[in-house]
Amino acid sequence: MWYAIISEDKPDSLENRIKARPAHLARLNELRDQGRLLLAGPHPALDAPDPGPAGFTGSLVIAEFAGLQQAQEWAGADPYQNAGVYARVTVKPFKKVLP
Repeated sequence: MWYAIISEDKPDSLENRIKARPAHLARLNELRDQGRLLLAGPHPALDAPDPGPAGFTGSLVIAEFAGLQQAQEWAGADPYQNAGVYARVTVKPFKKVLP
């Protein structure tokens, strides 16, 4: 089943985000290579593709896992989580309808 992993960044966490980004992307690429990643990306703090020093307010990942517990465990091991980027992470089942 698909799961939405909705993460909210801590204030002033951009430096930690930048440092942990390669490891974060490596895990997402693993999901992609396994055919389990629907989409992933950050929420810019400004209405612009590149928010510059304003950074990001969080991230969204929609991926396939065997169950909610597995999705929660995967989210809990995210390098952004371990680097102190995220203030809160919510994992919910997701039903893809369109397209």
